Amino acid sequence: MRPRSPLWSAAALALLAAAATPAHAVTYGTPTIKLSAGYLSGAVGATGDPAVTVTVAQSGADASALTVTATGSSRSTVAAATDVRVTGTGGSRSVAVTAHAQGYTDLTLKVTGLGGRTATTTLHYAASPAVAHSADARYLTGAADASAAVDAGGGYLLVANDEDNTLRLYDGTVSGAPVRTWDLDGALDADKEVDIEGAARVGNTVYWTGSLGNNKDGEYRPDRNTVFTTTLSGSGAATQLSFGTAGHRLRDDLVAWDEAHGDRYGFAAATAEGQDPKRADGFNVEGLEFAPGSATTAYVGFRAPLVPPRAGGKALLVPVTNMDQVARGSEAVFGTPVELDLGGLSVRDLRRDDRGRYLVLAGSWAAEDNSAPYALYSWDGTAGHQPVKLLDLPTADAGGWESVVSVPDLTAAGARVRLITDDGAADLYGDGTQAKDLDHPEWQKSRTTWFTVS
Repeated sequence: MRPRSPLWSAAALALLAAAATPAHAVTYGTPTIKLSAGYLSGAVGATGDPAVTVTVAQSGADASALTVTATGSSRSTVAAATDVRVTGTGGSRSVAVTAHAQGYTDLTLKVTGLGGRTATTTLHYAASPAVAHSADARYLTGAADASAAVDAGGGYLLVANDEDNTLRLYDGTVSGAPVRTWDLDGALDADKEVDIEGAARVGNTVYWTGSLGNNKDGEYRPDRNTVFTTTLSGSGAATQLSFGTAGHRLRDDLVAWDEAHGDRYGFAAATAEGQDPKRADGFNVEGLEFAPGSATTAYVGFRAPLVPPRAGGKALLVPVTNMDQVARGSEAVFGTPVELDLGGLSVRDLRRDDRGRYLVLAGSWAAEDNSAPYALYSWDGTAGHQPVKLLDLPTADAGGWESVVSVPDLTAAGARVRLITDDGAADLYGDGTQAKDLDHPEWQKSRTTWFTVS
């Protein structure tokens, strides 16, 4: 037998060693987890609460191999880790929370990747209490002082907030943040909020009015003496908005008109320096709607004064017959005022159906929340004809009924209307903080609710 070659033995050994050495080992990085928003609000018993998107990734791994779970809650009585629902696959997941009690909690979310590597983040959650008609309620986040709204089509709402000059477009079928916003500070050349309180749509033009009154300290703020227009194009999620024109003299014209007619409504005294606008004898506008078939004549609805200015007084509507020109800065022309018996309540909003009937949202001149009665009335639009009460609105929940979005045929069986609350003064989360003062817009919200009125 020939002796084994030492060279062959070395080569064989090298080959064997190479075979025994594994291919390049796969290494995995630390996964990442990011939230679309670090703050989220919900409500006990709510339907369609807002959700946040969580984005996860890990170097060396497909995102579908990663898992996302809730692992802790700082206050499980509000919402526990088991109340967090994570849905979806891949790099983007949806996170929703079921609330059980009013208050705040911090929820810990963990992503687990390959190689046993993990990462966590915190979702700061706030829950408001259960409300009546919760199945028909949706929450509009991003602002708490909803004050006027119009229907944008396709279930979408265009909403004003009386603490700023931003218009917000919401998908009214779900709770959540606006899908689009328009900041009109520059277009209005406004230093302060216009205090938008009324809106009316004619075709694709929306008219918006400020409250016209003094502020809560009795001070005159010129920006509140504003009527302006916007033009809509598209509808639903595709809605676009452009600024139109603005006028700044309707308050002054109302005062002059009232003085010229015997000072019947006391507008001059009510607008004097130091006068609170929200009194039975105050001066404060909250409703706006056009007359049937008209693109020029609009009713201005007053929260104050009552006529006469005492318990049981009537609500006041003043028709402006050239509102299209008033919004361009022209002097207002007025028709015959209308006084409506709303059981001692005043106008908080009004909206007309296609048959020319009006739905009047009635509330106290004083109430900033639901501590006083609210009701819905139907009025046929004829001066001298008194309105008919359709229903009393629930007043046990936070927020004040503020706006009517749109009105179907009020004579049709099962007709439903959508109302919006102003929750700015509400303590939504039980810590004594008014919603308008909350630090995070995701926690600020107003509420929409459907009601059957026939």
